[in-house]
Amino acid sequence: MKSLLVPYYEHPDVRPAEWEALLAAAPRLYGVVLNPASGPGERPDPAFAAVAARLRAAGVQVLGYVDTAYGRRPLDDVRRELARHRDWFAADGVFLDQAAAGEGEFDHYRRLAREVRGLGGGTLVLNHGTAPHPSYARIADVLVTFEGTWSTYRRKPPPPWTGDSAVLCHLVHGAPPGADARAEAGERGAMLSCTVPGTGDHPWGTLPHGLTG
Repeated sequence: MKSLLVPYYEHPDVRPAEWEALLAAAPRLYGVVLNPASGPGERPDPAFAAVAARLRAAGVQVLGYVDTAYGRRPLDDVRRELARHRDWFAADGVFLDQAAAGEGEFDHYRRLAREVRGLGGGTLVLNHGTAPHPSYARIADVLVTFEGTWSTYRRKPPPPWTGDSAVLCHLVHGAPPGADARAEAGERGAMLSCTVPGTGDHPWGTLPHGLTG
């Protein structure tokens, strides 16, 4: 079952064994977020292009990372990065990070969604990190309704989704050995999840727990 959406923010030349582990886990991967340089970078990176091609060949969606700064980034900057992910890495979709969750920002993200569709961007993931206004379910394929630590996830889980039908995802970091949020995510209505041990400012430089189990 493809239940893992993995943001893995390490270079393939620096962590080749970890990328091989991701590829070996292809039957379980809904998608992998490709993030060469807090986005696509300023020029094509052959190592990322190669691993993206291998992921697609293994039946895994490649999702290009773009930071939206909660709606504050200019549309032209986002559009440029969307096009680079498509042209340089043949991305199957996009992962819009730091997505606003309020109703007041919805029109901005609706415009972004049109840009994604217009560029043939495929799957659109919005990483709100919290439950957004229900309107966002109308424009995205996946909504990330939780991003935070394992302790917070266990102590204060996200509330049940009450909006329109949507594929939900929970991203959990700082998890102890053996912890895996997949079962709990499913109980909370999330078909997709990722649980990693990483902590601090860069938790997504670690692989999900149980990836090769």
